[in-house]
Amino acid sequence: MSAGLVTGVALLGALAGRAAVPLARRFIGPPGGPRAVNSSGALPPGRPGGVAAAAVSGVERPALRHAVPLVGAVVFAGLAVARGTDAALPALLLTAAVGLALAVVDLACLRLPDPLVAAVAGAAALGLVPVALAGGTPERLLAALAGAAVSFAGYVLLALLPGARLGFGDVKLAAALGLPLGWHGWPTLGLGLLLPHLLNGVVVLALLAAGRVRRDTPLPFGPAILAGAWLAVLLA
Repeated sequence: MSAGLVTGVALLGALAGRAAVPLARRFIGPPGGPRAVNSSGALPPGRPGGVAAAAVSGVERPALRHAVPLVGAVVFAGLAVARGTDAALPALLLTAAVGLALAVVDLACLRLPDPLVAAVAGAAALGLVPVALAGGTPERLLAALAGAAVSFAGYVLLALLPGARLGFGDVKLAAALGLPLGWHGWPTLGLGLLLPHLLNGVVVLALLAAGRVRRDTPLPFGPAILAGAWLAVLLA
């Protein structure tokens, strides 16, 4: 892909990042209004009753509003460079666009709302089906479904382990991202399953060393799942 096209895709990513913040705000709830809930219908452990107001306040910070478009530009540009000749690139970009909003929500209030997770799965599926049919490779859809099933099973097992901090929102997001990961093959899927834990471990160690968190501080895992999937598609 030419430099001009990569720049254009990066600008689309910046626009997707700008749209992600107001979209995320809808799933957090207005200050003083009804609180958004996670996929189990309850607030995460240790979150105070005024979480909605605090979360919305965090989303409205200028630093975050400027950072998300920058992240969107980097994410889109990376996909364009790595997968510029891939017919599935539009599906990957659409999935990434929804993922930006999911990451903002999870960072703000430790939630992965079911409608946004379903949108990630829908973006991947709707984008990959026409590519498979047009290319005469319907078997790749079976690989995508297998990737989703393997991701779901693996994260369910991790979530059920004693002391695990994974929520079923994380499980469902991993399954949704298993579609594009499985589409790109087993090595990509394997990286997509491994990298989130490595990335999260590095972040947690850095925060502990800086004294920003304690060992029992609840932290979002959705951004690590999304970043791991993105890196896996770039690297595989």
